[in-house]
Amino acid sequence: MTDPIADYLTRLRNAIAANHRIVEIPASNVKKEITKVLMDKGFIRNYKFEDDGVQGKIRIALKYNAESKESAIVHLERVSKPGLRKYVQSDALPRVLNGLGIAILSTSKGVISDKEAKGYNVGGEVLCYVY
Repeated sequence: MTDPIADYLTRLRNAIAANHRIVEIPASNVKKEITKVLMDKGFIRNYKFEDDGVQGKIRIALKYNAESKESAIVHLERVSKPGLRKYVQSDALPRVLNGLGIAILSTSKGVISDKEAKGYNVGGEVLCYVY
C-alpha cells in the first residue's frame, strides 16, 4: 500500500456511505493521531485501539444525527499525497469551508488541527480536510 492515510479516509468514506455504525481500520501511529483529532473535534462518536500482536486495529464508532440520520462527516479529502506533498507555513494555514471544517496537519507539535496549529504558530504538512 503506497498511501495508508488515503486508505484510512476511504474506509471511513465507504462506511459512512453504507451507514455503518462501526468501522475497523489497520492501525498506525499517524492514523491513531488523526482519529484522536476527529474525536476531539466531534466528527466521530468514539474509538478504541485494539492490539492483536502484529499491527493492531482502530475501531471507530461513527457519529450520525438522530433525526436526519446524516453523518457528522460530510466530506473527507486527502490533500498531501506521496507523489505531491503539500506544506504550509503558519501564516498560510488553510480555511476549510470558511472555518466550519478542519484541516488536519502533521507538524513538529504532532498531528493537530489547523486551529491548534494557528495557536502554536506552527506550519506543517496538510494531511486532509474534514467537514
